[in-house]
Amino acid sequence: MERKSFDVWVGLFVLLGAAALMFLAMKVGNMSSTLSFDTTYPVMTRFDNIGGLKPRAPVKSAGVVVGRVGEIRFDDKTFQAQVTLNLESRFKFPKDSSAKILTSGLLGEQYIGLEAGGDTVNLAAGDRISMTQSAIVLENLISQFLFSKVAEGKEGNQ
Repeated sequence: MERKSFDVWVGLFVLLGAAALMFLAMKVGNMSSTLSFDTTYPVMTRFDNIGGLKPRAPVKSAGVVVGRVGEIRFDDKTFQAQVTLNLESRFKFPKDSSAKILTSGLLGEQYIGLEAGGDTVNLAAGDRISMTQSAIVLENLISQFLFSKVAEGKEGNQ
C-alpha cells in the first residue's frame, strides 16, 4: 500500500511539472494570449518594411493589447508586406486610424501600435488601414550615422 501511495505522488509531481513546462513554453512562445475565445475582425495594412514582426505579435493601442497579427504575406505587385491584424470585436477604431511597427525596448520584440483617428465611421472586417509607418531597422540607423560621420570627416580635411 505504501508503494502505491508513493507512485501516485510521483505521478502527480510529474504531471504538475509537465503542466508548468507547457505554461512556460506558451508564455515564451507568445501563445498564451492567443488562446482567447473573444471574437475578432480582420483589418489589412501594408508596410514597406516589417523588420522582425512575426505572426501572433501583439497589436496595441495606448499600451493595451487590442488584437494580434494574423497573417503576413508579400505582395509581388506592390512589393510591400501585407499584414492582417485580428482586432478584438470589443475594440472599435475609426477608419482613419494609423498603424506603425514599434519595438519593445531597444532590442525587444516588435509589435504594431494603433493610433485612433477622428473619423465617425469605424473600421469593419476587411477594411484597410492606409496610414502606416514601417519598422525602424537598427542596422540602417547605424549605417546612416556612420556615413554622416565619414562625410563630416571628409569635409573637415578639405
